[in-house]
Amino acid sequence: MEEKIKEVLETKVNPVLAEHYGGAILSKLEDNVAWVKLTGACCSCPSAQITIEDVVKQIVMEECKGLDDVRLDNSVSEDILDMARKILNKEA
Repeated sequence: MEEKIKEVLETKVNPVLAEHYGGAILSKLEDNVAWVKLTGACCSCPSAQITIEDVVKQIVMEECKGLDDVRLDNSVSEDILDMARKILNKEA
């Protein structure tokens, strides 16, 4: 299922989001729920939740039968947090 979701994001969702300089990646599949991170301009857009519900979820659920839900993963990566800590501590 994970590979199918990744394929759908790459071939069907990302071309739509690319029109707005964004994209989507699967961050995890847990308890039959796909957690998706938005990338590019979409990651900081105030309409990110609406994009997940109206665009990403609709396409992924249609293509990946048996999936229970698609949700927005708006967590911050540890790499970015580490970089911010280094900058704040003047280590970078």
